[in-house]
Amino acid sequence: MGSIKDNWRLIAATALCTVAATKCVDLALKARLENDTKQKSRITKALETHEYDDNLFREQLARNYAFLGEEGMEKLKQQYFVVVGAGGVGSWVVTMLVRSGCQRIRIIDFDQVSLSSLNRHSCAQLSDVGTPKVDCLKRHLLKIAPWCQIEAINELWDKENAERLLFDAGEPTMVVDCIDNIDTKVDLLEFAYKRKIEVISSMGASTKSDPTRINVGDLTTTEEDPLARSVRRRLKKRGIVKGIPVVFSAEKPDPRKARLLPLPDEEYEKGQVDELSAMRDFRVRILPVLGTMPGIFGLTIATWILTKVSGYPMDPIEGKNRVKIYDGIYHSLAGQMTRIGMPDQRVPIAVKEVSYIVEEVFRGKSPVSGYSTRLTLSKWDPNKPVTIQNVVILTKEEQKEHEDNVLNGGKSLEDVYSKDILDLVAKRFKEEEYYSQYR
Repeated sequence: MGSIKDNWRLIAATALCTVAATKCVDLALKARLENDTKQKSRITKALETHEYDDNLFREQLARNYAFLGEEGMEKLKQQYFVVVGAGGVGSWVVTMLVRSGCQRIRIIDFDQVSLSSLNRHSCAQLSDVGTPKVDCLKRHLLKIAPWCQIEAINELWDKENAERLLFDAGEPTMVVDCIDNIDTKVDLLEFAYKRKIEVISSMGASTKSDPTRINVGDLTTTEEDPLARSVRRRLKKRGIVKGIPVVFSAEKPDPRKARLLPLPDEEYEKGQVDELSAMRDFRVRILPVLGTMPGIFGLTIATWILTKVSGYPMDPIEGKNRVKIYDGIYHSLAGQMTRIGMPDQRVPIAVKEVSYIVEEVFRGKSPVSGYSTRLTLSKWDPNKPVTIQNVVILTKEEQKEHEDNVLNGGKSLEDVYSKDILDLVAKRFKEEEYYSQYR
């Protein structure tokens, strides 16, 4: 009998808990509905009066404030960006800067939205076809971020109008190059570089399909990118060797993959192919573009900008995916062990660990010079064994000097290197020691 009573008590208690829980859910849903209704009313009023107050701004960007912090968001709000090129890459840069809290931006582009633009543009719709790309972006983004001052310049950027297009409304804190014409791109990068304006440039997204091969780094670190190669050579002729940060893909070409499509023979038979171009010196060939890739380029640029201007920690690995050089770097250490007379010439580091040392530990560049070309692997402290925490990335010239002075010459590290270099190497080893416990 007692057991039956206990069962009924349990059933009754369960029923009461269920009713209470249901009531709580109903109340929560009702409160949420009331809150949503109030929020909708505030938004409607703000759009009608064009007064989007700071409370709405903070609520809309609550996740950004949580990520970048109060100080970081305040820094972002003070920036003035100029984005040149509003196509597949540029439209995503503009969209995410505006969505993330940017309060002032200028977009420069002469082109119109075409039907073929819709596979990669950030917000263009069928109804936008035939309208200027800059106006399309402004129209759509003001519906998302009415607080933002968006200036749409439907004009071709060129050297003759550079001062007016970039400076007539004040000096920008950063210029974003998303131009796909080489001559215009080089002119803009040269202008920004010589005027000491912060700039970041997008290299070629066409024919690319592997998002894991995308890099952020100096123009000198680019590879497997014909556009970057052409830009680098032309800038070098103008006296600019390094100092241009870019986003590029190191994806290798493959006969099974998309390639630049030539014009059909019948088009050449019609006469001068330049006449097929919308503007003089602009491309007339079809670029095969997987719609996601320009977006990834644009999102990468936007992320780089947001972290940079807000002061959020970011240390990009320059020149990652350089598989072809890892074997050479590995053997450079083996050769060194012979030269410094180590009795056991077997390399105590695996080939697969070379990429980790290069990319993760030393960020793809020598801690001595900051260079990322002609790299080797070298023993650092002559008094310690060769381990991941006692090898450094050096250029070939630096490796030879290190051997002559330290490993074979008997000099101390302190005699040869500055405190800044020694501190940087020590910092990299300390970081590796920390992360090695999770490898």
